[in-house]
This record gives sequence, C-alpha cells and structure tokens, in this order.
Amino acid sequence: MKISVLLPYKENFSEEYAGAVSIFINSINLKSIYKKEIIVYGNTKYKKILSKNYCNLSLKNKTIFESNSNYYVNSFIKKKAVINSDIVEIHNRPNYIKKILLLKNSKKFLYFHNNPLEMKGSITVNERLFLIKNLDKIIFNSNWTKNQFLINLPLIYKKVDKLLVIYQSTKKRKIDIKKKKKIITFIGKLNKAKGYDLFGHACIKILNEFKDWKVEVVGDEAREKIIFNHPRFKLNGFQNHKFVQKLYKITSIAVVCSRWEEPFGRTSLEAASNGCAVIITNKGGLPETTNDSLIINSLDKFELYNLIKQLIKDNKKRQLLQKNALKNFYLTDSFISKKIDNVRSNFKKKITHKNNSLKILHITNFNERHNGRLFFNTGRRINNGFIRLNHSVLTVSDRDIQSYHRSLIDLDGSQKLNNKLIETITNYVPDIIILGHADLIDVKSLKFIKEIYPNIKIIQWFLDKMTEEWARNKNRFLDKINLMDCNFCTTAPEILKFSKKNKVYYIPNPSDISFETLRCYQNKHPIHDLFFAMSHGVHRGILKKGKYDKRLSVIEELIDKNPHIKFNIHGAYSKQPIWADDFKNSLYQTKMALNLSQGKTIKYYSSDRITQLIANGILTFVDIKSKLNDFFTNKEVIFFNSINDLSNKINFYSKNTKMRNKIAKAGRKKYHKNFDSKIVAQYIIDKTMGYKSKQKFIWDK
Repeated sequence: MKISVLLPYKENFSEEYAGAVSIFINSINLKSIYKKEIIVYGNTKYKKILSKNYCNLSLKNKTIFESNSNYYVNSFIKKKAVINSDIVEIHNRPNYIKKILLLKNSKKFLYFHNNPLEMKGSITVNERLFLIKNLDKIIFNSNWTKNQFLINLPLIYKKVDKLLVIYQSTKKRKIDIKKKKKIITFIGKLNKAKGYDLFGHACIKILNEFKDWKVEVVGDEAREKIIFNHPRFKLNGFQNHKFVQKLYKITSIAVVCSRWEEPFGRTSLEAASNGCAVIITNKGGLPETTNDSLIINSLDKFELYNLIKQLIKDNKKRQLLQKNALKNFYLTDSFISKKIDNVRSNFKKKITHKNNSLKILHITNFNERHNGRLFFNTGRRINNGFIRLNHSVLTVSDRDIQSYHRSLIDLDGSQKLNNKLIETITNYVPDIIILGHADLIDVKSLKFIKEIYPNIKIIQWFLDKMTEEWARNKNRFLDKINLMDCNFCTTAPEILKFSKKNKVYYIPNPSDISFETLRCYQNKHPIHDLFFAMSHGVHRGILKKGKYDKRLSVIEELIDKNPHIKFNIHGAYSKQPIWADDFKNSLYQTKMALNLSQGKTIKYYSSDRITQLIANGILTFVDIKSKLNDFFTNKEVIFFNSINDLSNKINFYSKNTKMRNKIAKAGRKKYHKNFDSKIVAQYIIDKTMGYKSKQKFIWDK
C-alpha cells in the first residue's frame, strides 16, 4: 500500500513552524500500519522536518508565468512514487483536485480541515458535486465541516458513503491534576475572530481580583494589534508545539472563545488531553472536541469573566472538570490513525466470507395490488432467503408503485419510481441493490447511484426465457447489464452467449419452506392422474380470447393417446388458470404433474412452475433436453425424451403408487436441500460480494 500525502502549499512540515495540519498528519502517520509506505510532500524553507518520510517540492525551476501553487501540484503529480501510489491524499486544498485526477491508477482522498464554503474548489454547489463524483473519499475534521459542505446539495448526498467524519487527534497525556498551576491559557491567533479581545478584558479583571493567578498567551497576529498590559499577563508570541504541550501540562484553565465558526478546534482538543478545565464557545466544531467543558452561551466578556471566576473559586468543580476531560478523552493518535488506516485498507483487502449482516434493497414486483393471488412468487422466495440469512432487507414493489402513481405528467409512473429509489437510498444506504425484472428503473438513476455511492453493489436477477424467440426478454436483461456488478438468470449463461466480463451466473428457481409446504405423495386418495397448469400471463390472471399456446398440442396428443388418464388441466379449454391456495389444493388432489415450459427446451431453463411441483412433493415429468438431469436422477424426477416416452411413463407411474410416491418424496427432499431460497440467496450474496463460499452449490461448477 503506497500512500502519497500532499500538504497545502506553504504548510510547514517542520518543528519550527508546524501548523495544525502538519502536526495532525505527522502524529497519525507515526501510528499508522502503513508508516513505512507513506511519503509526505510539501514545501518549506525550514530544515528541521517533523519526520524522515518527507519530500520537499522545490520551486527553484518555476518560471514567472506559472503560479506557485500550480507549479507545486504539477511537481507532485510528476513524481514517480506518486504516479505509482495506491492512494493519494490531499489535505485542505480542493482546488488541487482537477490536476490530481490526472493520476489514473490511484484512489484519491481529500481531507477538509477548514470550512469548505470558504475554500477555492468547493465554494459552489457544482464544485462540491464534482468532488463527490470524482473522489473516492472526502474526509472532514468535524460534523460541522461536513454539514457546511452539504449546504444546498440535494438530500441524497447527506449519507453518501464517500463522505466521512474523522476527527483530529493528539496524545493522551499522563497528567497529575494536583500539580496543575494557577494558570489561565489562551493559544491561537491574537485577533477578534478568535475572541482574544474578550479573553483579554475578562482576564485583566480576573488578575486584578485573584492575585495568585496568572495568564499565559501563545500566538501572534501581524494584521491586528490587540494589546493588554498586566504584570501577570504574559505574551509568549508564537511558539512550537512542544512549548504548547508543556504549558498545557501545568495549565488549570484553558480558554477557546472564538467568535468565528471553528471547523474543529485543535487548541481545545489538546487542552482536554492535558487535563485542563476547558471553556469554549458553541461555535462550529468546537463542541465536538471534548464533552467535558464549560460553554460560553453568549460572546460576552462579562460571561467569560464569570465562568473563569466560577472555576477559580470552586476548586472541586474545576478539578472534576479536569479529571473528566482527561478520563473521557478518546481522540488519541492511535485511535484516529486506526480509523484512517481502516478506510485505506478497505481499498486493499481481498474479500473473504463474512457473517456480518448486509443491508439489501430488493426491487421487484411483490404483487401487492393483486390481493394475494400472486403471493407465492420468486421475488418473495428470494427475499425470504435473504431474511433467513439475517440480512436487513427493504423491499420496493416497483410495479405497484408504477400502477398507483400514473398521471398525465408521469404516464407510466416511472418518474415516481425512480425518485422513490433515490430517496430510499438516501435514507437506507444499502450495501446491495437487487433488481428483479425492474424494467422501469432508469439507467440514468443507476449511473447516478454508481457515481455517488460507488460502494453499493447493484445486481439483477431474471427468470424469463431469453432465447431468440423471446428476444425482447433478452433485451430487457441486457438493458442494464453493463451497470451491474453481477447478473443472475434461470438459464445456463453459456447458451445465451453473454460476455464473461458481465458476470452472468445461473440460479435455479428457488423453493421456500414456507411456500412449498405440501407433501402430495402422502395423499392416499388423489382424484386426478396428471396435473398441468398454464396461463396467458400472471398479471392478466385469466385466459385471453383467441390466443393459442403451443404447449396445448402436447396436451392434446397426450389426451388422445391416453383416454383412460384423468387429466387435471388449468388455463386451457375455457378452464381459467388457478393461483395461490387454489393451485395448491388442486395439485394435492393429483398423482403426477407435467412441467412444460413455452417454446424450445434449453439447458436448465424452466418457469418457476417447476418449484411449485417438485418441491410440493408430486411426481414431476421434465423434458430431458432441459439438462436438469445434471441435478436430479430418475429416482427423484422422471425425464422424458418424446411424447411417446412421456405417455408411456404417465401410464406406468399412474399405476405404480408405491414407486411414484417414493420418487416424489425423494424429489421434494432433493429440491429443498439444494435449491432452497436460503441457499440461492447465499449464492447471490457470495458472487456479488466476492465471498469465499463455505458451502457447495450443485449448479456452480
């Protein structure tokens, strides 16, 4: 893992004049598991560098026609080590990003240490959208900074997994509270934005009142002169980080009274880590630096004076605040470095099998508007499998949404559906989006999701036949295939000649223990011999006038050959299709069933009717050309190779009850054992996430 870190131009990575960004970067790098593989790039004239893994970008060959910053970034991206980096991390300069994108082979992180709305490259909405779309991670030093970045952006961006908050850190000091001295400290720029004028006025009054206390100030300000004179009010000027830490170690009260919205507030962070009683304003990210502080509710020198006085007079309160600040301090360099390393490592790890729960957004037709008639559908079976694997599953019934929201301005309801998809992702932020025949989910919506949530896997499953005679079905499948991380269908993919890059996998029609509950072989007195059911479309639900299904030619020939066989046929000869419990009740009253799909028989394809037959324990006849004998033997399913062969076997098994029921029982057991919805769901998860499967899937060779 090679990591290149670029400092802002003029950020001094030196002991003499290190800024907050340099101190933070150096501290976490020293604790990083990748510390030997990190190179920090910057530009400084100082010689005492904070660490050895630093490369100074010289500007000595710059021409007068090029800006310092532009030359600085160009020098960075030309470095061989940078070009070969796995990750490039840019700190606090969004305006560098367009050039950084020239580095094609690396992941790119941007760290914000200041208000994004006040920085070149992230001021406008379009600039911030550009950053989201083109960076792999954007890391903020506080929730306040992140919220500033999100101002005026659409709601969907608020939970984008590219946007992270990782606080700054420091060492947790070993402090003896009893050795604290009567010192009040102010660290920072000596200007009104930092509230230095308030601090000075309040402290002069304190010093006049409490003779044994003194004030220590560290900082400077060339542009604004605010001067306070008192024998015990000491101005130290700018000092290095070591000096500040020594001062905080003996400080009793540290004041951070900024008027401006501090993006985070390193001074209050370090004061808390040194066991100081901290007084802060409720501005920007300051409240996020420590939970153990006193808050100045109104920026007023008299209120600040009263809070300081309160802590001076009440020793117990002051010492309790100091102890709690130290005890509860958790933003250590080790803790934050580990968080950053985890983000880095996520781009490196090879995925192995995991038991953790995933969040799944499953979009398919759950047929709510059909009042239970189509409850026993494959979408629900697959859904049940995910739930039984302990995943969190949120369902969206696309066809129902479309149907309920058609209007003059949204004729097919697709606009409402796609808007709902985006809003749902914003609130739920799934790990996987699964599409099942969700044709009206727009390609534009999926591209948008891919840009904004690159870690979300998007996959599709498809049940319908996709041979040449059903070219429209194949086009439906191909419509989104290039945006899918994985694709699943109930036909052997090699027959359909998909490109290997599209990752198309076969899945069987799954069974479900709560759906396929029958054991037809247990019925000792069935009424009929052979069950066959079809329809002219599941959503239609009834026969269509003038339509002829070619499968009827097989049925008619069987009837002619076997006048003594009692056929139980639905969806033909003016007998309407049956559904749900009516289907199961009729099936249970029959000895055997015929599984016959429309069109030419192809490898592994069958409608989901096969599940409702074999998995409900009825002896089932299947065309040998389906190649399903790769999974079942003649001791579990009866395969036929012609109508004559089928006719003979119908006659034989109609008379041999014991053998028929034995095969039906074995077929049911085999189907539930190998094709259960939980098993199929696990296969989908494993292929999608790249997990190493713990179990064998008999269809995955």
